[in-house]
Amino acid sequence: MRRTDPPIDLRALQAFIAVCETGSMTGAAKQLGVSQSAVSQSIAALERDQGLTLFDRDSRPPRPNIAGRALLELAGPLIEHAQMVSRRIGDASHTGRLPVRFGCVDSFAATVGPELIRAVSGSARQIALWSGLTPGLAKQLHDRELDVAVCTQTTLNDPRIVEIPLFSEAFVAVVARSQLAERRNLDWRALAAEMPLIRYTARSVIGQQIERFARHLGIDSPRRYEFDATDPLLSLVSARLGFAISTPLCLWQARHYLDEIAVLPLPSSRLGRRDFFLLHRQGEWDEFAHEIVTLTRAVLDRTIQPALARALPQLPEDALR
Repeated sequence: MRRTDPPIDLRALQAFIAVCETGSMTGAAKQLGVSQSAVSQSIAALERDQGLTLFDRDSRPPRPNIAGRALLELAGPLIEHAQMVSRRIGDASHTGRLPVRFGCVDSFAATVGPELIRAVSGSARQIALWSGLTPGLAKQLHDRELDVAVCTQTTLNDPRIVEIPLFSEAFVAVVARSQLAERRNLDWRALAAEMPLIRYTARSVIGQQIERFARHLGIDSPRRYEFDATDPLLSLVSARLGFAISTPLCLWQARHYLDEIAVLPLPSSRLGRRDFFLLHRQGEWDEFAHEIVTLTRAVLDRTIQPALARALPQLPEDALR
């Protein structure tokens, strides 16, 4: 019959981590606010339950051996998860229902986000909405600080994370509407030859994606202006100080500039699109994730896409799909 290993005692695990961090039973006892004998007993019980030793007793101070190092590597996330479970249970007991912690990139939060909140506002579900950059949101999801996230890049090589494609949008060249009125035959090649490219900052995912696409197109514009947000970027475009490469959703986010700008299509390419994904942990929040996918596509098809087509008739038909 196969031996069943006993579950690890979390208090003993905390004592083990404290000894590793402080280098002694005495230091661990001070850190945890318990007696030294309590720490010694916890370590002895942990080793007994697991049927192995965790420290090299010949070294001074005691250092974890191979088994101890393996446990130390796994212990941190385990303790963090246990603490998160405790917090979430407390939250649920106070509210009567577990809130969904929903994170999304800024352009999604500012455009699709309000419609999603409006659509689910009639239900009893509680939603805590975060916005930010894709790398930060992905890390928050991995660290269980978020339950569901909408990102523009999948950076988590984690089989426990489900990645659902939401939609994609094409990069387009953006120019002052007055310039297009003056030169009906203006195209992106002429723009790139005559004007500087006004960029999103390279620390953002969209800035990095646009930079790759610009190099692919042979656009070699010196770095002069870079912005974190679309509003200041479009203010320079409308002032005819340069052209930009952006996306329909970003333009809709800064839609008060739509009367002052025009768009020109760029060559179709895999690098020429930005993809959105909905991420959540396998077996968790499946129903909510399905609801968000359905609502997002409905908002894009019924509200945002028709409004953009009216405001920017030059927008390619497949700009949002």
